[in-house]
Amino acid sequence: MLLVRWVDRLGRNYDDVTDAIRTFMKMGVVVKTVISPMSFDGATTDPIQQATRDAMIAFMAATAQAQAEATKEAQRAGIAAVKGDPRKYRGKKPSYDRKTYDQVIDMLNAGGGASVIARTTGLSRQAILRIRADPTTAEMALHRWGM
Repeated sequence: MLLVRWVDRLGRNYDDVTDAIRTFMKMGVVVKTVISPMSFDGATTDPIQQATRDAMIAFMAATAQAQAEATKEAQRAGIAAVKGDPRKYRGKKPSYDRKTYDQVIDMLNAGGGASVIARTTGLSRQAILRIRADPTTAEMALHRWGM
């Protein structure tokens, strides 16, 4: 038996959820939900019960996907609303400080490779590559965070 809060925990979208439940049922696993207690299993052979079960699975999966999409849209709207105000939205905090940034720039200007600079500074190689690709944006991130 698999006990879940709600079927939305079984996948990222409608197809994932319905595929997961069907896979579990084929394996003989009974899926039970805690919210609105329901059980889904593959034991029934009655076509009407199967259709009812499948309709409930589809409805619950569609509801889960709609909620996930609404949450993502609300998040996007919230970010868009504050993005123009640097006091409210600063983006991700840089993994480097001013001293480390200056050290990276000096080493890049001296022809240092990203791997060597990463080992020397303790930053990730990807951070070095981002700084090398766009040093102005990297420095602006420091400014936004007051570093």
